Amino acid sequence: MDSSTATSLWDELVGTQTDPDMWVVTATLVAAVAVVVPQGLWRIARNAITIAHEGGHGLVALLTGRQLTGIRLHSDTSGLTVSRGKPYGLGMILTAASGYTAPPLLGLGGAALLGAGRITLLLWLATALLLAMLVMIRNAYGALTVVLTGSTFVAVSWLAGPQVQAAFAYAVVWFLLLGGVRPAFELQAKRSRGGAGDSDADQLSRLTQVPAGLWLFLFHAVSLCSLIGGGRWLLAV
Repeated sequence: MDSSTATSLWDELVGTQTDPDMWVVTATLVAAVAVVVPQGLWRIARNAITIAHEGGHGLVALLTGRQLTGIRLHSDTSGLTVSRGKPYGLGMILTAASGYTAPPLLGLGGAALLGAGRITLLLWLATALLLAMLVMIRNAYGALTVVLTGSTFVAVSWLAGPQVQAAFAYAVVWFLLLGGVRPAFELQAKRSRGGAGDSDADQLSRLTQVPAGLWLFLFHAVSLCSLIGGGRWLLAV
């Protein structure tokens, strides 16, 4: 790669791109709703939310000084992130709290980038995060899921035109914002039936002596506020 090519790539990365037409923004919103709401499609698409969920656990574990030992993603859309360190304290609390909040917060961050016209930067950042996560995956299904997701981002970033890249980026961010809302409600429903006794909310309750219901309220608040704030950026209202 010569210097002129590297400079061109850098300029594209840090520069801004033209916003898509409003019909594209609206169409990607409708597409995201069509994926998140029906149970059949959600059952498949939820794998992407699990990647963000477990990635959130892993990233915060590292940021709080814990030793991340591995991440597993399962075909039933569950996941497991294992880290070493004190089994109590602020680092453990933040790590446990970061799973359900990661997808909507990633969506909010993505909406901020798109609102600023940073489409290319968003796609490249997402690819980098997926590549970093792949290093920590410890099972075949998880590796396959992350590779397929990352390959999609790479293909769109390198092969697609600006309009397709913009539509893809908006679809991804709408999906994170909308898909980040549903898991907390699913967890609430499971707990109301006496299930999910070792959920993130229950682990946080044991760590903090704060009722699991309040942690569920936090998950709802973060996801709904992210959807509202991110939606305003995407729709520019």
